[in-house]
Amino acid sequence: MLFNSIDFIIFFPVVTILYFLIPKKYRYLWLLVASYYFYMKWEVRYVFLLLFSTAITYLCGILIDKINGRELPEDKKILRKKLCIAGSLFLNLGILGYFKYLNFMIESWNKISERIHLGGSLSTMEILLPVGISFYIFQAIGYTIDVYRGDIYAERNFLKYALFVSFFPQLVAGPIERSKNLLKQLGTPKSFSYENLRRGLLLMLWGYFLKMVIADRAAIIVNTVYENSVFHTGMYVIVATLFFAMQIYCDFSGYSTIARGAALVLGFELTDNFNAPYYATSVKDFWRRWHISLTSWFRDYLYIPLGGNRKGKLRKECNLLFVFAVSGLWHGAAVSYIVWGALNGIYQVVSDFIRSITTKIHISDRSEETASDKLGKRFLTFIFICFAWLFFRAGSLVKALELIKGIRQMDWMILINGSLYNLGVPVGYFRVLLLAIILLFWADGKKNKGVDLVERFLAQRWWFRVAAELFLIIIILLFGCYGELYDTTQFIYFQF
Repeated sequence: MLFNSIDFIIFFPVVTILYFLIPKKYRYLWLLVASYYFYMKWEVRYVFLLLFSTAITYLCGILIDKINGRELPEDKKILRKKLCIAGSLFLNLGILGYFKYLNFMIESWNKISERIHLGGSLSTMEILLPVGISFYIFQAIGYTIDVYRGDIYAERNFLKYALFVSFFPQLVAGPIERSKNLLKQLGTPKSFSYENLRRGLLLMLWGYFLKMVIADRAAIIVNTVYENSVFHTGMYVIVATLFFAMQIYCDFSGYSTIARGAALVLGFELTDNFNAPYYATSVKDFWRRWHISLTSWFRDYLYIPLGGNRKGKLRKECNLLFVFAVSGLWHGAAVSYIVWGALNGIYQVVSDFIRSITTKIHISDRSEETASDKLGKRFLTFIFICFAWLFFRAGSLVKALELIKGIRQMDWMILINGSLYNLGVPVGYFRVLLLAIILLFWADGKKNKGVDLVERFLAQRWWFRVAAELFLIIIILLFGCYGELYDTTQFIYFQF
């Protein structure tokens, strides 16, 4: 069920009203039923995968808790708990590997065997990727590791734990919640709050604006160029890549914002997954602001266990490159995704190297950054990130290299001769799109300075709030992309 569908517009108010009418001790059961129904609207049979992953990680947590309670030597306890974790990882990652990476591995093997003339090839399988599988499996795995580390209790109520894994606002595209945050909240029944309702609905409205007015409209331009790259080279590719940077940001942050708003209406606080990422002054800073729940997941459950920065500079850089390459693979089963992830890692390794050199020879001894320093760093960071986005969007390494090669055929005149209006977005809608992006950067600029825009907005007079909300609703209805005629209504991160 899509957030920007009529089904959800009906589903969410019904779930919310009944949630607050049901006695408190049964409310989590209602949310569990609603969450499984929400997931079953995509593919009924894959709900069993969700249930299987839930059961495995639940049992793993219980076993670890029982091992902790036994009178055993510490080394035996640790060994048995590690075996539990290993079993959970094997089963969950096995599910993920089969559905997401099996065909990729078969195709890769076929290419290798063809190159070295082994003869024969394996047939790929018809596998439908379950929506959101990477998100809920990572969330469930994180719980078992938290229990192993003693950061969270082992949840004894299976149904409450099942709700933690399947909570519908963030089930299929995150944020990837930690058990220390969401599981504890779900254990406490929530009362209706008018303040939560106001803030939650405002967040949802902003999320719909990001998704339907910016992301889906920008997607038309991006698809026109990337899917017809033979006829659109040079400046077209640059413009489309810049719009893709806006598309993927507004698509994913739009989903996360709607999810946060829906959860808040019900009384639950989800992680803020984005913090003005295009205001970052370095690639490392960008990844502290982009998809925060996934970045912190890889940091805590992969980078630090690999040694982090504790085992020397070379090991640190190797760990960084490996983690970002894995992050790329998490996003998709294609070499282009791995290159995208590795490229973001390389950026940071090179940046660390340059910083160490300039520090040693005292090139940069300025105590304070000027506004021009920050602007320059933000511009360069944005360019580097957009170049990496090209590999992400291309879908294959061959296509990405073809697009890069085509950039050499520059035609600057398309920026002023109206050619951009022939990319599927008429002039009026194009201008509204640009104005919406300016509004986004204004809002992110305030957020970057630590301003809580929701709090500030709700402190205004009622007539101003009503006028602003009606304005956003009208903009969404008049200039948003929706309905069966558009293929862009699917959220990008559902495929991961």
